[in-house]
Amino acid sequence: MDELTSLESWIGPLLHRLEPAGRARLARRIAQDLQRAQSERIGQQRAPDGSQYARRKNQKRQKGGRIRRRKMFARLRQSKHLKARGNASEASVFFIRRAAAIARVHQEGLVDQVRRGGPRVRYERRELLGFADGDKQGVIDTLLNHLSGL
Repeated sequence: MDELTSLESWIGPLLHRLEPAGRARLARRIAQDLQRAQSERIGQQRAPDGSQYARRKNQKRQKGGRIRRRKMFARLRQSKHLKARGNASEASVFFIRRAAAIARVHQEGLVDQVRRGGPRVRYERRELLGFADGDKQGVIDTLLNHLSGL
């Protein structure tokens, strides 16, 4: 049994005792906490397992500039692209619109065009969203704080 299934079996009976509005409030709070944790982790350039992202490939024609010196995914981690939602049945963190397409290419290590009409390149796999070790404890803490406040 994986960690999420064991967490669900432990928390499930407690959640069913809450009203739907209380579950929705709790799910929104959990989603917001997870969104914040994902954004911080992306800013640190780390995968959910704690490993560093694969570095950018060296260009054939090395051109200096601030883009190559800056961290990857700086804009993707902004709240206008990285959304959190929660309702009575689920909590989710996801990218929207064009950011979702870019994130999917990097998350799964797919082939994509660098720019319109440009070359097609296979991107390294960089796991942007995922459930890290500390996230499980954060969900449990949020749940216990919510239940103790009732």
